Amino acid sequence: MSIRGNVAVIGVGMIPFGELFEKSFNDMAQEAFMNCVNNVDKGFDPKDIKAAWFGQWSGGGMIGQGVLAGTSLATILGLRDIPITRIENGCPTGNDTFRNAVIGVASGAYDVCLAFGAEKMRDKPGVESLVAAGGGGGGILGLHPSWMLGMGGPVLQALYATRQMHELGYTMEDYARVAVKNHHNGVACPYAEYRFEVSIERVLNSPVVCWPLHLLDCCPQTDGAACAIVCRADLAKKYTDKPVYVLGTATGVDYQDMWDKHSFIEMLPTIKAAKAALTMAGIAPNDIDLAEVHDCFTNTELMNIEDIGFCKKGEAAALLKEGYWNRDGAKPINPSGGLKAHGHPIAATGLGQICENFWQLREEVGQERQVKLKNGIALSHNVGGGGFGVSAINILGREP
Repeated sequence: MSIRGNVAVIGVGMIPFGELFEKSFNDMAQEAFMNCVNNVDKGFDPKDIKAAWFGQWSGGGMIGQGVLAGTSLATILGLRDIPITRIENGCPTGNDTFRNAVIGVASGAYDVCLAFGAEKMRDKPGVESLVAAGGGGGGILGLHPSWMLGMGGPVLQALYATRQMHELGYTMEDYARVAVKNHHNGVACPYAEYRFEVSIERVLNSPVVCWPLHLLDCCPQTDGAACAIVCRADLAKKYTDKPVYVLGTATGVDYQDMWDKHSFIEMLPTIKAAKAALTMAGIAPNDIDLAEVHDCFTNTELMNIEDIGFCKKGEAAALLKEGYWNRDGAKPINPSGGLKAHGHPIAATGLGQICENFWQLREEVGQERQVKLKNGIALSHNVGGGGFGVSAINILGREP
């Protein structure tokens, strides 16, 4: 069975991302879920959900709850009579969780499914929470021991950033412009963690985390929850007169170890996922009106824009300077503020992107934030996991 046009999104929900010390994991999850249920135009009975996929990267280690499984979501949301499967796939966990729910419907196994992701990342200090997520002294996420010697996200992306500078002529000013754009978008987004403007000078004068990346080149560690309900397309009008349809979905992988990478100016997982999702959708990159693209670091956004195929390799920075990727530009990238300003609660990130694209395609974000729609098609993308070796992409459209 083909996925394009046969699966519809009928409702989405999330909570504002941020340092949510006042909310427990359960509080966040229940609030996001109720927002999703209440978002379904014609009303929705949670009993209609026949299966759920639960995205959760940290496994509960950050909040002292040990390993979380499907039963955790069953208890929190009261969904005790359906199968629930926990998904963990690095930073693409949210978009991959959505992909699994979509496949659950497209396969014919279920009529209505829930994709849910949540992360409580700020209740422990950064280093402690990362070790907790990895299960202790065995190496973060079970990777090579080098990860315990400083090979975290900023260090890995600094390798890419310096190579982009060497091969493509990119500069720290080019990277800073990504932060300027995404912070500007985040100011207007009610769900964004960082709702303040930054200048190129402010980014470049912020502390260096790992050269050439400054503090304001890096996304924050964040709490958050988001979810989406998908169903058979022929049932969608029972729930809403404005369904959004899944056109393409894919996950791509590569080797996790850095010494196995073929290049440091592109990422094979994104290239693979983009090609597969676009082929499934039967469209080209130019057909997409807007995209939520993984910008865990500012240089990563430029690389991902190129890897998806929105422009040729080495062109993204010049187009950024011209305003091409702005919210009011020819191809809006991260109108929500991206990970950089919106925040990055890992399992909730991709589903938050799905929420943004759903609302944008239904033109429900308000005049200030609404992008211009030509074809009514939006893309969401994450890349990460061990050695940035996993990518997940979903393409949504107003028409099946």
